[in-house]
Amino acid sequence: MYLIVTRSFPPELGGMQSLMWGLSKELSKNFMIKVFADYIDNHNDFDELASFSIERVGGIKLLRKYRKAQLINEFIKDNKVEGIIGDHWKSLELIKTSKKKYCLIHGKEINHPKGSSQNKRVLNVLNNVEKVIANSQYTKNLAIECGVNENKIIVINPGVDPAQELNKKSVEKVESLLKVKTPRLITVSRFDKRKNHEKVVMALRNLKQIYPDIVYICIGYGDEEENIKKLVKELNLEEQVMFFKDISDDLKNALIAKSNLFVMPSIIHKKSVEGFGIAYVEAAQYGVPSIGGKDGGASDAIDHEQTGLICDGNNLDDIYSSINSMLENKKYLEHGKNAKEFVNKFQWSKIIEEYKKILN
Repeated sequence: MYLIVTRSFPPELGGMQSLMWGLSKELSKNFMIKVFADYIDNHNDFDELASFSIERVGGIKLLRKYRKAQLINEFIKDNKVEGIIGDHWKSLELIKTSKKKYCLIHGKEINHPKGSSQNKRVLNVLNNVEKVIANSQYTKNLAIECGVNENKIIVINPGVDPAQELNKKSVEKVESLLKVKTPRLITVSRFDKRKNHEKVVMALRNLKQIYPDIVYICIGYGDEEENIKKLVKELNLEEQVMFFKDISDDLKNALIAKSNLFVMPSIIHKKSVEGFGIAYVEAAQYGVPSIGGKDGGASDAIDHEQTGLICDGNNLDDIYSSINSMLENKKYLEHGKNAKEFVNKFQWSKIIEEYKKILN
């Protein structure tokens, strides 16, 4: 039996939640799995449908990790456990056992100055596990810079389930919403500084001169939402930018599939960095190429000049010229076709084989 210890799990939404759900689901086809996850409202209906055991741990956040660790330590004493997989170094920090431990790393949670107290805590966990599983080559390099033992690190990209079939009604709704708006740019992500919506909006002001019917679709919510809306207003781009949040998966997928280019030229903001960027892979499944930033792990998800472009997210001219070069002569069509083929390697059925190699 393997235990999966996670702070992020459905029915809560998010990239980490999807990753830990996909990993648990796929591993459960090959091993006995038990998940220890944080309590979330309305989890019962979700948990009942899972093909493995999920134990929820509630209580105030500060005490929850102690309670969870105590439950896991007790469980290990009474059951035959082969190993423990953690979604985060903090998930493993208090688990005292000689069983093999494996820790996933994603980027920003290990990005602390070398020698700082946080860095020491990170290294205390990561240098004492069996394997550290980095989500991209970028995250592996970052971990080595932070002092993690290189021999312990293996790169396994996050997996995705096969793309959902498009819902006909949602596609029709998108077509009636967008009508003659073209070309179509899209970003699906939280509104935070790292995702760099702001510079895409600025580039849009110039792109509007060449493509008067251009539209930029933003799906998500977050701290920067009001600032971005304010910028859109200041630049007189209300006709060109559409905001969506709390929409169904069907509508989200239809909006992606009917777009021409996924744009998320991420940057490093303070310690926050894009370790991989599963959103690029999800867009590629619908034949939509991406523009990503050079800072972070986007180059694992985007094959530069084949399935999209990697640009300097700090350079407005570079963002503008990258978008423009993809729109010119509809270059996005060829890149989109390549992207759809390229993403097959991220299917969970293939990714799980990499996990099986280290667990067996």
